[in-house]
Amino acid sequence: SRGSWIESLFCLSVRGAHKRIGRLSVVSVSMYMTMPPLLSVHVYCLFQAGLTTYYHPGINLKKVHYHSIKLYESLEAETGQAVGFHQPGSIRIASTPVRVDELKYQMARTHWHPTPQWLITPEKIKELFPLLNMDKVLAGLYNPGDGHIDPYSLTMALAAGARMYGAQIYNPALVSGLTPTSDGKWDVQTPHGTIRANRIVNATGFWAREVGQQIGFDHPTIPVHHQYVVTATVPEVKALKAELPVIRDLEGSYYLRQERDGLLFGPYEKEEKMVLQDSWVRDGVPPGFGKELFESDLDRIMHHVEMAMEMVPVLKNADIINIVSGPITYTPDLLPMVGPHQGARNYWTAIGFGYGVIHAGGIGKFLSDWIVTGEPPYDLIECDPNRYGKWTTVPYLCAKARESYGFNNVVGYPKEERFAGRPTNRTSGVYELLKGKASMGFHAGWEQPHWFYKPGDNAGYKPSFRRTNWFGPVGRECKLVMEKVGVVDLTPFGKFMVKGKDSHKLLDRLFANTMPKVGLTNISHMLTPTGRVYAEVTITQLTPGEFLLITGSGSELHDLRWMEKEVAEGAYDVDISNVTEDIGVLGVAGPKARDVLQKLTQEDMSDASFKFLHCKPIQLGGINLRAIRISYTGELGWELYIPHKDMAAVYQAIMAAGEDEGIDNFGTYAMSSLRLEKGFRGWGAEMNCDTNPLEAGLDYFIKLNKHADFIGKAALQEIKAKGLKRKLSYITMETDDVDPEGNETIWLNGKVVGNTTSGAYSYTTQQSLAFAYLPVELCSVGQKVEVEMLGRKYPAMVVQEPLVLTEPTRTRLQKKSKA
Repeated sequence: SRGSWIESLFCLSVRGAHKRIGRLSVVSVSMYMTMPPLLSVHVYCLFQAGLTTYYHPGINLKKVHYHSIKLYESLEAETGQAVGFHQPGSIRIASTPVRVDELKYQMARTHWHPTPQWLITPEKIKELFPLLNMDKVLAGLYNPGDGHIDPYSLTMALAAGARMYGAQIYNPALVSGLTPTSDGKWDVQTPHGTIRANRIVNATGFWAREVGQQIGFDHPTIPVHHQYVVTATVPEVKALKAELPVIRDLEGSYYLRQERDGLLFGPYEKEEKMVLQDSWVRDGVPPGFGKELFESDLDRIMHHVEMAMEMVPVLKNADIINIVSGPITYTPDLLPMVGPHQGARNYWTAIGFGYGVIHAGGIGKFLSDWIVTGEPPYDLIECDPNRYGKWTTVPYLCAKARESYGFNNVVGYPKEERFAGRPTNRTSGVYELLKGKASMGFHAGWEQPHWFYKPGDNAGYKPSFRRTNWFGPVGRECKLVMEKVGVVDLTPFGKFMVKGKDSHKLLDRLFANTMPKVGLTNISHMLTPTGRVYAEVTITQLTPGEFLLITGSGSELHDLRWMEKEVAEGAYDVDISNVTEDIGVLGVAGPKARDVLQKLTQEDMSDASFKFLHCKPIQLGGINLRAIRISYTGELGWELYIPHKDMAAVYQAIMAAGEDEGIDNFGTYAMSSLRLEKGFRGWGAEMNCDTNPLEAGLDYFIKLNKHADFIGKAALQEIKAKGLKRKLSYITMETDDVDPEGNETIWLNGKVVGNTTSGAYSYTTQQSLAFAYLPVELCSVGQKVEVEMLGRKYPAMVVQEPLVLTEPTRTRLQKKSKA
């Protein structure tokens, strides 16, 4: 995977992992992976442009890029091998107003990271890159320390370093079989004999699918054809006293860097022009492939060549000496698949590195840390291999890879949606009833309504960095839930049934909360050994020893993997069934929710009979289902767990019964605004593997005094004893036409002091609000700070949470006032 395998081996070797987890070995699956003379790696590395950059639009992957560059900077001194690392910096060029907004948006999300990055003027761009045509240039995003590295030299240095620290590299060694053992290990069959491994890492580049298929996985990776052009010496380049920074022309969709005294530039064609090597998905990689390249096609990239010539005029007179075309392995969303894979114990992946060598060092460190410590060193959920499931078909893979390649340099808006390959075969039972009425979002293969259209609305997907066409309709939906009653499709939830002799014992070990009694529900958290939040789950005990677990749509296999690992290691007598696709979920919320549901059931839905966080099997409109009195909106509401085949009938019955009460649909955007008003945390934002539950304000759900020794308990006790350095705060802010999304930088007196985690406009209180992590000394109510958004710092203030009391709290206070 373009270096990830050797990076992981190097990092594990440096940590002395062989002393703790066993022998460290690399065996190849093809001549491509052979070590010296490494002919195939040499040829393949010649194909790569070797770009390195601190920049990434995602929050977590900034850390990956940072660790890669820091490793490459020190590698030559550590191993004694030159790596050909050039660091002239890089500039992302904005030539339209919306591109300038994009750069400002990214700056606001970067200042709280160690990434060196700033917005620069056209004058500064001209100073750094004097050969640029400035006619259309409005601004640039500059990353000093960016540049490029020789991938072949890097690979040799890492291999030398890994051997130096005790690793073994077998070459050539074609892997002919992978067999799991009864104790969770693996037998790896090679010409050198069978190697017994405690764990295996599939880091085999475009062979990843074939390796995965040996053990029953069909990994969604596919090679795409990528081309770059190399010129002969350009006199104007040769005359320069310093190396040019790498240029990324966002509108032209290409990168350009200096190559000796010439130039090298590589474009990303639009999806209709780019080429997939889909025959490899269908028939496998040709035997012996590794030294070959693809046939180049200048006509396919001519549009980008012309744009590059306009931006860098000296290219017009430059002689092209080479057009290189080779494979890059893509996943559907362009991000790699990194970590342990659910469904096969001790099987790990590091595949699908469409971004190339910049991911190698950071991912190698991330993976080695996880292997040695037993938990991810930081949150990298977007690269988890378990974000894909059986719904990820080959047609979906091809459609998404084509889209992702063509969209390499499209404007990266907040709340971005991409539509290729949708819908998948994973659709809710009410999808056909809702699809023409709503703007749909994509969640782990499911289509889920974000917001609903009404006659006269500006319908459709209209992305923007500012308030856009959904702002008014979402306010209407919030008002609906606060004053009447609404229905939301929650089918994408991950759902598990846990039962067996040791079910209670297992869950007490996995979760920091106590287990609910039969018929009751609670919110519980799985923690890592160091006390960070791995998952948030709703748990209901249905019958003695039988539990229903509900998690977020993006956490389904992520959470199942963690639970299955504990079951295997603890030898629990328990059965965990993934029932995600068997059960649909409708949420019914609002002050009229009880009235509507009561019309359809003989069950007493009154507050006295059906209390908050209680679960009952009921019959609704003649259909048997489970109802839990809970709602992420914070209003009176129930989640209805319905056999998938009966969803449409239940939905239609509810809508008919609620006609007099003004019932209507609402989507996830409204739910997000309402949950923020109520002070509800969200997993992946306020809590994840970067946070502990005490700083996230989850103390109520963490039972440090419970008898069971849950995972992370000792670490949390130590954290509590030492005291917290930061805490989650609740802030409101004065804005205009822009609202916080999360991950914005927070300033005080010209210094960075924290970051937001999620945000929205509160339609109930008519102001913007957000959760934010701040130093404990800045968490007092009334503390004033500034939140950076789109190049401005907006006044903000810490306030008492929540802005709006939940329905159970309001009801309790009303009863208390009458007593």
